[in-house]
Amino acid sequence: MPDVRENLERVRERIARAAARAGRKPDDVLLIGVSKTVDVERIRAGLAAGLRALGENRVQEAKTKVAELGRPAAWHLIGHLQTNKVKEALELFDVIHSLDRLELAQEMERRAASRGLAVEAMLQVNVGGEASKGGFAPDGVGQALEAIGKLAHVKVTGLMAIPPEVAQPEDARPWFRQLRELAERHGLARLSMGMSGDFEVAVEEGATMVRVGTAIFGSRPPLGTRA
Repeated sequence: MPDVRENLERVRERIARAAARAGRKPDDVLLIGVSKTVDVERIRAGLAAGLRALGENRVQEAKTKVAELGRPAAWHLIGHLQTNKVKEALELFDVIHSLDRLELAQEMERRAASRGLAVEAMLQVNVGGEASKGGFAPDGVGQALEAIGKLAHVKVTGLMAIPPEVAQPEDARPWFRQLRELAERHGLARLSMGMSGDFEVAVEEGATMVRVGTAIFGSRPPLGTRA
């Protein structure tokens, strides 16, 4: 098993250095340990080392892990959310990062209202205009925020993006900068951007949440061997 504690400390140091380069405080950045396909033993090691947030892609996998681990940390949904999974998602997750369409917001509102919940969500932005990814177009963010702002139980606190794949981490900087400028334009303070390969650049550009998996937990098993 990889040394999760050592890996976590190394990632924290890298975040601290990136924050310092940007004149920011490391505490301004929430490190989310992406635990999708990660076994419970490694997740427990991360929690024991002080990891305060976990990120999952799938509702069903998260359901199993929450049942076993409980809530020693905040659970974040960072993957695509189907409308028929909203009810379960609202029971499991503290923050939904992937609010990528109005239909989803409306279903979240309906489910949250029936249970008297307040839902914190991040608006997903398709910064690269990629057909393979969900999210609102950058020029549609204002309209989306206006529509969702009318919902009583869904509160958008920031923006999230998964930029196009790039050859070098530095190449992702324009996408992160675009998301930050978009958030500033609309008065949003939270930015979920940056993953294992490029989180330092994301921090330099203003990320308040970074989603880091393999750099903490080690490599994931091949698709054919995952439980």
